[in-house]
Amino acid sequence: MRIVSGIQPTGNLHLGNYLGAIRNWVAMQDEWTAKGSTCLYFLADLHAISMPHVPADLAANTREMVAALVSCGIDPDRSTLFNQAQVPAHAELQWLLNGTARTGWLNRMTQWKDKAGKNREGASVALYTYPVLQAADVLLYQATHVPVGEDQKQHLELARDIAQKFNNDFASEDAPVFTLPDPIIPPQAARIMSLRDGSAKMSKSDPSDMSRINLTDDADMILQKVKKAKTDPEPIPSEAAGLEGRAEARNLVGIYSAMSGESVDDILARFGGQGFGAFKPALAELLVEQLAPMAARYRDLREDRTALDAILRKGADKARELAIPTLNATYAALGLVRG
Repeated sequence: MRIVSGIQPTGNLHLGNYLGAIRNWVAMQDEWTAKGSTCLYFLADLHAISMPHVPADLAANTREMVAALVSCGIDPDRSTLFNQAQVPAHAELQWLLNGTARTGWLNRMTQWKDKAGKNREGASVALYTYPVLQAADVLLYQATHVPVGEDQKQHLELARDIAQKFNNDFASEDAPVFTLPDPIIPPQAARIMSLRDGSAKMSKSDPSDMSRINLTDDADMILQKVKKAKTDPEPIPSEAAGLEGRAEARNLVGIYSAMSGESVDDILARFGGQGFGAFKPALAELLVEQLAPMAARYRDLREDRTALDAILRKGADKARELAIPTLNATYAALGLVRG
């Protein structure tokens, strides 16, 4: 198996980022590289420029994401970790695939409609062709499997359509240029909500730092934030049905479940009938135990630009080597003379 997955380089990483994506990457690395499979993880900095951005922030966030991934368990010696911009073959293959992709396919992309909104004529061309770059990202490495959440299924289907049409148009049945990747459906990621408002997702854009557990928070800060997390006056229920209509209670119990691996039912059986004065210290202790070592490494690594650049450079060297055969085969199949 060859697994390929990308993540947008965002700054101010928090518990929601860790439980939503990073932890799944670590689990896949640990499971599949042990079986001889290859994992390629990239930072989607080329995708980031499809929307308005501040160049200095993009550069800083890219390095910050590397620090977070490595601190949380991604091993650059076992996985290939790199950013798109250091592997020009991503952009090259996107252009080559633009001749195969169809505007009708792109017009149906839900994410394009959502991000462009009513101002489609004012949106960038990069945002419109974003899914073709996503296809190039995985087809370039002959990915056999791609982890996809519910919001990415459509994009993987497009990648398969592009690969199939290209193979039909420019290759023989017994010697296709591209592998059609299959989806991996990762375990359902916990939906982590704000510590100040259980109806809103935990977000770096929330003006209150008390609304989130940052990956840079030390043990004292984690304890303080959990202690002050919004709750209600009712005791913890003994069954999951008792969490209905209690967004903050459901969020804290959900965080405990996600971090401990225990089911919500088992947690409620243990804490049911008690107040949050008993539950919050247990949750804080669990978070500190699991996050504090990662946070300490993250704080140190994110300041070491030389080390971060070396990690990206090493990964990009490996990725470029893997990409060359596919890129050459694509140029040849299209009849493009390169000397």
